[in-house]
Amino acid sequence: MPITEEEGGRLNAFAKEPRIEVIQKGSSNSNASRVLIIIGTLLIACLIAFTVTIS
Repeated sequence: MPITEEEGGRLNAFAKEPRIEVIQKGSSNSNASRVLIIIGTLLIACLIAFTVTIS
């Protein structure tokens, strides 16, 4: 952890930054995202239909 000394004798410590990872377009996460979006859309549609039914 790099430490610098500012005027007045104050010490300032900087955290070590993590390595940056570049995510490739078309990775395996895209299929999981699609499934999650579809399930969420179906859930919202079912909740709306349930609300209309009970009102």
